Amino acid sequence: MKKRTRGIHFLALFMLIAALAACASLVRHENPAEYVDDSVITASIKSHLAEDDFLKLVEISVETDRGVVQLGGSVDSQEAVEKADQITRSVNGVKSVKNNLIVK
Repeated sequence: MKKRTRGIHFLALFMLIAALAACASLVRHENPAEYVDDSVITASIKSHLAEDDFLKLVEISVETDRGVVQLGGSVDSQEAVEKADQITRSVNGVKSVKNNLIVK
């Protein structure tokens, strides 16, 4: 009976370890340098958009994850969409842009 109980405990422990190992691979690891770089990229894009006479009165959301920038919000024209995209791509560290701006 002791051997059977010990075997069940061993199996349960093994399954717990396997489950934790599987979950650990799903966790996204972001090192502090990536986080700082993303926040610097976001701040730089927001600053450039605010300095542009054509876009300074438009509220555009900017999110950055590992150099991939997502733009959101609504603008008055397709020209504004293209201008925001152009400004975003010009910022150092931007790898790609997901432009989700909508023309009202």
